Amino acid sequence: MTYLKGAIGALCFVIISTIAFGQKDLTKEADLTYQAGSFYAAVDAYKKAYSKESKQTEKARILFRIGDSYRLIQDAAQAEVWYQKAEAASFEDPILKVRLGDILRSQGRYDDAIESYREAMAKASGEVKTFAENGINACETAVKMQKNPARYVVNNEAQLNSKYYDFSLIYADKKLESIYFTSSRPGAAGNSTDEIYGESFSDIYRSERDNKGKWSSPQPLGENISSPANEGAAFLDSKYSQLYFTRCGYDKNKPFGCQIYTSRSQGRDWADPELLDFGIDDTTAAGHPIAIDDDLILFASDMYGGQGGKDLWYIKYEKKTKLWGPAVNLGPEINTPGNEMFPYIHENGDLYFASDGHIGMGGLDIFKAKLKGEDAESLKWGTPENVGAPINSSSNDYSIIWEEDKDRGYFTSDRPGGKGGDDIYSFMMPPLIFMLEGTVTDVDTKEPLGDVKVSLVGTDGSVGEVKTDPTGHYEFEVRENEERYILENTSYTIEVSAVESPASNDHKYLGAKGQETTVGLMESTAFVKDFALLCADCDKEIKMPLVLYELGKWDLMIDETINSKDSLEYLYNILKENQTIIVELAAHTDTRGTDKSNQVLSQKRAETCVNFLIERGIDPARMVPVGYGEARPIVSDAQIAALPSKEEREIAHQKNRRTVFQVLSFDFIPKEEEGTN
Repeated sequence: MTYLKGAIGALCFVIISTIAFGQKDLTKEADLTYQAGSFYAAVDAYKKAYSKESKQTEKARILFRIGDSYRLIQDAAQAEVWYQKAEAASFEDPILKVRLGDILRSQGRYDDAIESYREAMAKASGEVKTFAENGINACETAVKMQKNPARYVVNNEAQLNSKYYDFSLIYADKKLESIYFTSSRPGAAGNSTDEIYGESFSDIYRSERDNKGKWSSPQPLGENISSPANEGAAFLDSKYSQLYFTRCGYDKNKPFGCQIYTSRSQGRDWADPELLDFGIDDTTAAGHPIAIDDDLILFASDMYGGQGGKDLWYIKYEKKTKLWGPAVNLGPEINTPGNEMFPYIHENGDLYFASDGHIGMGGLDIFKAKLKGEDAESLKWGTPENVGAPINSSSNDYSIIWEEDKDRGYFTSDRPGGKGGDDIYSFMMPPLIFMLEGTVTDVDTKEPLGDVKVSLVGTDGSVGEVKTDPTGHYEFEVRENEERYILENTSYTIEVSAVESPASNDHKYLGAKGQETTVGLMESTAFVKDFALLCADCDKEIKMPLVLYELGKWDLMIDETINSKDSLEYLYNILKENQTIIVELAAHTDTRGTDKSNQVLSQKRAETCVNFLIERGIDPARMVPVGYGEARPIVSDAQIAALPSKEEREIAHQKNRRTVFQVLSFDFIPKEEEGTN
């Protein structure tokens, strides 16, 4: 692939190998071809020079340069082969191990790349050692990103892509039903061979999507835009009436850089392009323009005064002088000694761009810098963040755009599995789909309870209500307006209402509550929340967790093994969830002791429980403490006496020393809470 092909002409000089060279020194000719940026031509030039070169040190350097040329035309496999040949020929410069590490990293072979970088560090110093350290950091970061990818679904847009280079897609109308992109496929004006990459010069193509979502066969823009040179990395203003694009000049006899042109729409055609003149010479590379507005252009360039490599710059149009410029560098927070290119401004003002200078997964990665200030015209963005996998990969990934108001869009990559050198990929964030269902049954009989109201309240303020069907089943999935009940990053309270009139089995039931949350969930989930309700009118005691007392005492027992106050939380929660019930809280003793003393003891125990609940905020009018003494044993004295051991007999006595409750009515009218109107 070429992440710069056509779009900015490698941001190197577009020169062909027919520039006049001397014929005697093949190595020098190859060097000149390489230095001119004609890397495709340099491969053959160096191979010819190698066969004639006699000096071993020069032969090793030539092998390294062949590997470097393959690297720069994005042929990683061949680059690795020739770097290894240079190593075998004793090429001593530690930059070789850094470049080999880069190639291995671009293929996702992170362990091998780290080993190569470490070998470089052992020999290198200064800038080269820094490159190696950054390479190791990038590999370790890439492995983490691979293990924790975002939920984006990435697809190759096979209808648009060819076996050539296809990249830098933009939307071409408000409905997003037509697009422009750059391609080196044959068929447009630029059919000559680009000696940088050995491909046809690139042109801008158009495609439209039909009502079935199928893209039409891409067609080049009119002859006013297409030329014999490279065009690409286009941008349309918000009205889709002003086109900005990159054109890399071409002449057989002298080098040209890349410059930015603009053109006004004329129906489906475009007017003659005009050069966006801001004072650079024709050997400087400038491209990848985006217009923040009619008077402000952000672009990439290798012009003098940057941080190194290709940087992001901007120019403003001065209405008084009617001139563009001067160019202003975005500074070291965005730009690095590497390359920063393909800028894009999201509708929220965030800056996206591609970089191989910031720590990435390999090759070019896409980064995001959040907007500082009120709008993008402030031109202030925060520290760039890698957008991570699966949008980024070990390959070159760049030129991202987003669909307005949507979490989807397109980008370009040369990752394995594509159709050509560079391919256009779509991405989208699939919705997280959540639903909640369950059954409501009788806790004792397990019978389903139909026609019971189940309510849902979210921390986002959303509410919902359904009723159980005859099988006791309820479900929260899609509302009548087709919105979903359960949403991302929200916690929910599920409340099953008390059944105050007889349910499907002719009984009344206490309500219940539960909790679920989607906060932090990264996968669609079907929650199941079942409820087993307590019968409120079945003429029986409702058991609670164990509430114990020391022998002959009525204080709630708290020791290393039991906390009776915690046990009473069970009843407290029931009273909070069922605001209209009035309960009888009954305490019982075993049969040891006198009837009178047990009666007094049980009454005090019941009152102790009531007082605890009053302290917790329960209205005393909702609770009736009753002590039943030893009058209602669960296990008779005869049954206890028949047990074989003292331990078993004591356990049986404990069953009789119970604290329980019964629902007396659903008639309580809650008082308004303090502070309410």
